[in-house]
Amino acid sequence: MTVTEHSSWTIPNFSLATWRTTNDPQRVADELLSMCHGVGFFTITDHGVPAEFVEHYFDLLEQFFALPEATKALIDKRKSAYFRGWECIGAELTNGRVDHREQLDLSTENTPYAPDVQPEYLRLDGPNQWLPEDALPGFRDAVNEWLQRMGDLAWELMEILSVGLGLPRHHLRDVFGERPLSLTKLISYPPTPDGEAGVNAHKDAGFLTFVVQHGVGGLEALAPDGLWIPVEPPKGAFVVNVGEMLQAMTGNYFVAATHRVVATEPRYSAAYFHGPDLRTALAPMPLPQRFHDAVAASPRHRDAGFMAKRNEILDGETEIRSAVASVFGQMMWNYYVRSYPEVVEAHFPGSV
Repeated sequence: MTVTEHSSWTIPNFSLATWRTTNDPQRVADELLSMCHGVGFFTITDHGVPAEFVEHYFDLLEQFFALPEATKALIDKRKSAYFRGWECIGAELTNGRVDHREQLDLSTENTPYAPDVQPEYLRLDGPNQWLPEDALPGFRDAVNEWLQRMGDLAWELMEILSVGLGLPRHHLRDVFGERPLSLTKLISYPPTPDGEAGVNAHKDAGFLTFVVQHGVGGLEALAPDGLWIPVEPPKGAFVVNVGEMLQAMTGNYFVAATHRVVATEPRYSAAYFHGPDLRTALAPMPLPQRFHDAVAASPRHRDAGFMAKRNEILDGETEIRSAVASVFGQMMWNYYVRSYPEVVEAHFPGSV
């Protein structure tokens, strides 16, 4: 295994109890804002999600990945025009490189638009693929409970961020529109081959990402000094990071942190990506001038870029300076085209 020099930066922790009991919400919101403006990664404790539920969820997660491949293949992602389902190791590309992980992707089940709706990204709303109930009893209910619990936490954090940004408490929730679309990934990592990554260095496309590592590390965030920080949360804590949508809509006051996974032993994790209506615009929010001044004074924030599109990656680009989309749906479409060209070609021929 290649030895990596680690950064002296650390990942801060935010206790939700401080928000829920405070008499000074602005002070607590400013604390969270500082974390998002800094590394862009933090952990949350005192979140209220029962440890028993997390244990139960991970037990079912491990049972899912232990199923015969023929059973998991019943919900192969290549069968879904909505990019939902199971995929084997090596099926996803990140920044043009193969990821060494097996995963199951499931999302909010909004009613689909018409099959020929335009623009194409509106076709991302639709159903999940689920195993028959007798293949893994209780699994579907547990995933839906996970989505609900993570969504509730995300709404709470977004309220805190709205306060910190000098906006009405429900500003970000209102921005999310009528049909929010969030994504969850259930992930199994084998030990990462030398010189490779379980998931290669990247930035998340959405607003906020929640990750539970369940006792085995391997997640690393890129610090402002250009070195990697091992993300080792306190027991029972969830990891949270900023996505490119918040970066775009705060005019780079928040910066989506580059991160990766290198697993030294078998590892399971669960990730939740909080997302809005596909039609949500990425226009900058009406922030007080002090936030714009802070960005202008910081080269790291002012010059921060976004993940390149697939054609740009093929041309050798990994990051571009301007936001790659004007609405959330286009951002997600760029992600799927970049990461799953085989699925795109199967269901949207000519789009890759």
